[in-house]
Amino acid sequence: MLDKVKELIGEVDAFKATTKDEVEAFRIKYLGSKGLLKDLFSEFKNVDAELRKDFGQALNNLKKSAEEKVTVLNDALENAVEEKGVYGDLTRPSEPIELGSRHPISLVKNQIIEVFNRIGFTVSDGPEIEDDWHNFTALNLPEYHPARDMQDTFFIEQNPDILLRTHTSSVQVRYMEKNEPPIRTISPGRVFRNEDISARAHCIFHQVEGLYIDTDVSFADLKQTLLYFTKEMFGKSKIRLRPSYFPFTEPSAEVDIYWGLETETDYRITKGTGWLEIMGCGMVDPNVLKNCNIDPTKYSGYAFGMGIERIAMLLYQIPDIRMFYENDKRFLEQFKSVI
Repeated sequence: MLDKVKELIGEVDAFKATTKDEVEAFRIKYLGSKGLLKDLFSEFKNVDAELRKDFGQALNNLKKSAEEKVTVLNDALENAVEEKGVYGDLTRPSEPIELGSRHPISLVKNQIIEVFNRIGFTVSDGPEIEDDWHNFTALNLPEYHPARDMQDTFFIEQNPDILLRTHTSSVQVRYMEKNEPPIRTISPGRVFRNEDISARAHCIFHQVEGLYIDTDVSFADLKQTLLYFTKEMFGKSKIRLRPSYFPFTEPSAEVDIYWGLETETDYRITKGTGWLEIMGCGMVDPNVLKNCNIDPTKYSGYAFGMGIERIAMLLYQIPDIRMFYENDKRFLEQFKSVI
């Protein structure tokens, strides 16, 4: 009887299966309610007393071997089916898809749009490839005007002049041509200028320009709008306007906010003054209104413009404008929590 148990242990160890049905038949044969093990345990009482210890150990080894064999074979067959299902799917991604994030320029642009939407500004858009009229002439920059030298331009062709827009003011011209006052719109978008690339300048950058045209619009309205924006965007309640020059506004001003001098970074970005320039603004020149078929004797308005990169660099303390365009994942992944 002991020899028979040892023979069965050998058969169990040697057993192999390619289907779950074969494994189940093996389990029933050895471990079932009418299986070999139950019959052998029932014969235990008939074994001589001096052989019972060895016989009992052999039966336990047979039972353990059979149970382990069933478990191992079932696991192997399940894993084989799972691998076939996964690796047989040719549409599955080759690598895990990582969670992305919005670009810092997009984050700041959306913040600016949201702030101005609260006070009634709509969003307008226009082409990046422009003609001379919408980019220059309609904005009080006729041919050979010295102010054109302020905007080194990428020309695509000449006669007629086709170029990459140097500011989103061209969008405002198109909007005024198609819409009657009152007009209250902002124009975010990408612009191009032939400038040397450095930590503070790039040949590609983004702007948001605003325009408000209506009756009895004054410089006081402009200042109050800008004060509202700086409070909402930066949490700063102190601004100053310095006289400046822009050909499409008169009078014109540069807008500074008081950033403060609390940290070493504050000293660096404000050059020790505490004041930081963030945008330009002014009252729309009557010639611009006339060029867009708006009566300057009836309507007046203001305009302003800012660089999105500059705002983003201030908000996120980014030291180099080139980081926005290098597509370095180590830089971009820092903004996942900002979404």
